[in-house]
Amino acid sequence: MTQLLPEGAVRRTTAVAAAALALVLAGCADMGNIASHAKLRDAQSLGLTAAPATSTAPAVSAAAPTIDSQWWLAFGNAQLDSLIARAIEGNPNLQVARARLARAQAAVSATEAADKPQINGALDLTRQKFSGNYIYPAPLGGSIQETGALQLNGSWELDFFGKNRTAIEAAIGSANAASAEADAARILLASNVARSYVQWARLHDQLAVAERTLAQREEVFKLVRDRVSAGLDTQLQSKQSEGAIPQARQQIESFREQIEIAQHALDALVAQPGATQALVPPALDGLKTMALQPTIPADLLGRRADIAAARWRVEAATSDVANAKTQFYPNINLVAFAGFSSIGIDNLLKSGSQQWGVGPAIRLPIFEGGRLRANLRGKAADLDAAIESYNTTVLDAVRDVADQVTSVQSIARQQVQQREAQDAAEAAYQIAVQRYSAGLGNFLDVLSAETTVLLQRREGVDLAARALDSQVALARALGGGWQPASDTTAAAASVPQHP
Repeated sequence: MTQLLPEGAVRRTTAVAAAALALVLAGCADMGNIASHAKLRDAQSLGLTAAPATSTAPAVSAAAPTIDSQWWLAFGNAQLDSLIARAIEGNPNLQVARARLARAQAAVSATEAADKPQINGALDLTRQKFSGNYIYPAPLGGSIQETGALQLNGSWELDFFGKNRTAIEAAIGSANAASAEADAARILLASNVARSYVQWARLHDQLAVAERTLAQREEVFKLVRDRVSAGLDTQLQSKQSEGAIPQARQQIESFREQIEIAQHALDALVAQPGATQALVPPALDGLKTMALQPTIPADLLGRRADIAAARWRVEAATSDVANAKTQFYPNINLVAFAGFSSIGIDNLLKSGSQQWGVGPAIRLPIFEGGRLRANLRGKAADLDAAIESYNTTVLDAVRDVADQVTSVQSIARQQVQQREAQDAAEAAYQIAVQRYSAGLGNFLDVLSAETTVLLQRREGVDLAARALDSQVALARALGGGWQPASDTTAAAASVPQHP
């Protein structure tokens, strides 16, 4: 007969067991002195003020007020619109970003599956000889038999300490970061196409300037030859005038080379070799000016996809730290099985071969050589790196926007001065040619005036191209009209917290 313990002894035994379990838990959950130390930069630390009522987002035409993310429509150029659409559809780099997003989304589904009950089936059929010197008595021991097992096994990890929850949150953060990075790649691609298109237009306008210069020099050469024939000038002036003509032709050929290279760059961006060959060569005056307001509200940086992606990386790293902490606590699973097991396959499906079982399974780390603490330190370091990467992205974005705003405003002022200078140079050139034609001036005056005119014409084209290019760059720097996807949380527009 079994001897029952006195009631007091039972209580003492229970208390000792509880105390021992508490000590084991305390020892296993030693996470002291391991934490992230990096700090997120906020708007105040960046010298930014609260957002005013007006927005600095690129404006679009009144005919399409709902497509502000397609800021390039404001240029009013159908060829550019088509090129950007084709680039977004087929550019390989953008497809790579989309593939990374699909992989991250698949990882979320895989992580979520770990939080659900798991059931699998097994069928084992074996022919084996049983040992005669083991636990099996004769006649089973020493005989050759066929055994079979047909069974369903199930398990469900009870997430008492949040291990699965934090793993899912980390996977969602990574997927949201991948989504924002794919959007950032799309915005960058659109801006690169627009800037390449502006460069193509600039080169065509410069080619037009060079062709106009060639025609102008041929007219001057004709005038010089007439004056030489009349004995009013010498061969020196004739050779000076004639030498300027091949120089102009060389400039024309140089611009044609650059135009073809610019077209190749556009073809590569849209992933269609020869795509630009069927297009009409663009001109700068065929692109309208975008309306961009000069103020930069702090919350506008929350509309940049790259900053949102960096914030999601911080969110994912924060969840990884929390998940590393849950590794210190017990793993509690509910396991069950049901099926058939028999010696002799013909007995496998008989009622006497039924078997089942159900119960909890608990796994507790007691001594693991510092592996869990090392893992937690690594995750804390990853969080520090994610935070500092976010800070770097924010600082670069602030500088980027400030630079582009400065360029847009400065170029506009430069254009005013350049137009005045060009008007004066054109007038001076006409006077010089008239005076030379009338015999009141010399050919050096014409050459000097022509040089000034040529420089101003080229400068005018370059400034017009820079004005458009800086507007594209500012549109990109301001986020390109990006908004978080509807199925993501507000973390893309707020600063994440970390332990």
